[in-house]
Amino acid sequence: MNGSSRRNRFRVSLVILSCIMAVGLVFGGSGICEAKAKYVLKVGHVFTSSHPWQKALEGMASDVAEATNGEVEIRVFPSSQLGGDRDMAEGLQMGSIEMALIGTGALQSLDKVMIVEELPYAWVKRENAYKALDGELGEILKDRMKSKGIIGLSFWASGYRHITNNVRPINTVDDLKGLKLRVPEAEMRIDTFKELGTLPTPLAFSEVFTALQQRVVDGQENPLATIYSSKFFEVQKYLCISRHIWGSAFLAISEKTWNNLPEEYRTIISDKAEVWKEKERQMIVDSEKSILEDLKAKGMVVTEPELGIFKEKVAPVWTKYESVFGKDIIDVVRKYSNL
Repeated sequence: MNGSSRRNRFRVSLVILSCIMAVGLVFGGSGICEAKAKYVLKVGHVFTSSHPWQKALEGMASDVAEATNGEVEIRVFPSSQLGGDRDMAEGLQMGSIEMALIGTGALQSLDKVMIVEELPYAWVKRENAYKALDGELGEILKDRMKSKGIIGLSFWASGYRHITNNVRPINTVDDLKGLKLRVPEAEMRIDTFKELGTLPTPLAFSEVFTALQQRVVDGQENPLATIYSSKFFEVQKYLCISRHIWGSAFLAISEKTWNNLPEEYRTIISDKAEVWKEKERQMIVDSEKSILEDLKAKGMVVTEPELGIFKEKVAPVWTKYESVFGKDIIDVVRKYSNL
């Protein structure tokens, strides 16, 4: 064998050895024969990796892996990597996505009733929303999603939504007049902001920062955790603590995926979803005060107007959507809202 042939064989051997070592590292560094998880579940959401949703999902994933001895692996995909809210909702229905954490408003594309919790000023106290979604209202919404092929695990929190803009501080409802605000692609949200005097502009969440930066819209509305984690403070000057909507997040799994899991693992996933529901809700609450102070430190001008007139302005939305959702469901919201 000549020297050239020996050198070629040596190079091939090195390549093979490198591949074997790389595979060993992928599977935990203990060799290629180490068993992989039997069930790998991808879960997506639209927010950045610094958002409480990401941290809570990672915590849940860790607990599930431990409780199943590594046989169930939940992989978390932030920042719309699995698509926007509507894309993920449709993916859950078709079974092309295993799990997702989605704002309930985005699920109205599958069932218009899913946005009922977002009736403006329904939840003066967030605890009332918790009781509703952990109780009668939550069961109604879960049943409606199950008929669409989606299993609801639990209702996490998105939080109270507030308005930001780059034109002027909002001290009264009249200050909203004529502002071009980005809103989610949800008819009831559009109607709410029309009643408040703005020019609502529906956009997918992934487009919001650029739209604000390029002044396509004047402002937007989101919870504090979202405003902060998405760095909207870099392109927005004014923050109005409007609390116009308290929103949940629906942690769901495709029914196709659910049916393929052993009963033992379904129970573990359900239990851990409940545990982390409580933790995630508290994470949202705990973050709000510190985030507000940080946003002020970053230069945002914060106003806290009297909200009575705001509530009066959006009363027609309740009237309109009673015929859309049905009086029986609206009455369930009212029952918990008035606790």
